[in-house]
Amino acid sequence: MESQSGFTKYSIDEFEIWISKLKVARTVLYLQQHHTYSPHYGLFNRSNHFKLQEAMRNYHVNENGWADIGQHFTIFPDGSIMTGRSLEKSPACIFQNNANSICIENLGNFDTGGDQMTPVQQESIVRATAAMCQKYSVPVTTDYVVYHHWFNLSTGARNNGSGGNKSCPGTNYFGGNKVEDCRNHFLPLVSAALTETIVIDTSTILKYACVTTAQLNIRKQPVYTADLVSDRDPATLGAIIRVYKIQNGWFKISSSKNHWVSGRYTADVVPGLVNADILNVRNGPGASFLKIGAYLKGTLVFVYEEVNGWCKISMEEKWVSRTFLDLQE
Repeated sequence: MESQSGFTKYSIDEFEIWISKLKVARTVLYLQQHHTYSPHYGLFNRSNHFKLQEAMRNYHVNENGWADIGQHFTIFPDGSIMTGRSLEKSPACIFQNNANSICIENLGNFDTGGDQMTPVQQESIVRATAAMCQKYSVPVTTDYVVYHHWFNLSTGARNNGSGGNKSCPGTNYFGGNKVEDCRNHFLPLVSAALTETIVIDTSTILKYACVTTAQLNIRKQPVYTADLVSDRDPATLGAIIRVYKIQNGWFKISSSKNHWVSGRYTADVVPGLVNADILNVRNGPGASFLKIGAYLKGTLVFVYEEVNGWCKISMEEKWVSRTFLDLQE
C-alpha cells in the first residue's frame, strides 16, 4: 500500500482486505465498468501510477468542471488498484445514472485493435468486482453490474448499445461490450471469484432516507455531544442511507455498529422496482413534460415524493409514472 496526492494504491490482496472493512453510509446498488481509453498502455511505465491518476483528476476538474476525479477506482495494467473519488460521493461517469453507483475505470484502450489486457489486470478487475459485489450485496447480473456502452450518451437512457453510445469499456473487453458478452464472459468469472454467497437481506432495514445537507456527521451515540466515528467519512448530500433503528429523531445507519446520524438532515424515500419494459423519465410530473431518460424493467429507484400519480425519483426534477413502479412500502 502506498499513498500520495490524496490517492492510495493497493495490490489486489490488500484491496480485498481494505474494502471488506470499509464503512460507507451511501447505499450502493450498481457497479459500473469503464476503460480509460486515454491514458492507454503506451503511457504506463509501471512507476507512474500516481502521475496518471493526478492527470485524470486535473482533466476532470479543470476541463470537465467536476468537483473531483470522476471514478472511485482505477485498475492499472500491473494489477494495482488506486482510490479516486470518495465512496461517499456518487461518481461522474454515466450521465443520469451515477446515483448509488461505484465507478471502476480500467486503464487501457480495450477496443478491438487496442491494448491487449494483461492477465494480472484481468485478475484484479474480476477479483475487485467480486469483492465489491460481496461487500455491498450487489447481484452479479447485468441489471446491477453495468457497462457504460449500455447507456445513451445524450439522455442517459439504458438502450443496451442500440445507438448514441460510447464503446466503453471496449469492444474487446472480456470478449465484448454487449450485454450478452458481459453475461457470457465477464460475470461467470466474477461469480467464480466470490468467496461467499451474496445474501440480500432487507428485513432489518426500517426505511431509507436521503441526506439533505452537504455533510452529515456520523456519531457513536444518538446525541449531538457524542464523539464522531473514526472509521468512516461523513455522509454527503444526496446519499441514500439505510435506517436500522430510530431513537429520539436519530437514525442508526449500521446493522452491526453504533453509528448514528440526525434524522433532521434527511428526507424519507421509498424504494420501487420498475415493472415496465421501458419506463420513460420526464422533467416534470406528467406525460406532457420532456422525456429526459428511460429505465429498463427491474431497475431499482427511490421515490422522494408523489404528485397526481407521478413519482419524483431524484433530488433533481426526474419523474416517472407511479403505474409502472412496484413500491416497496
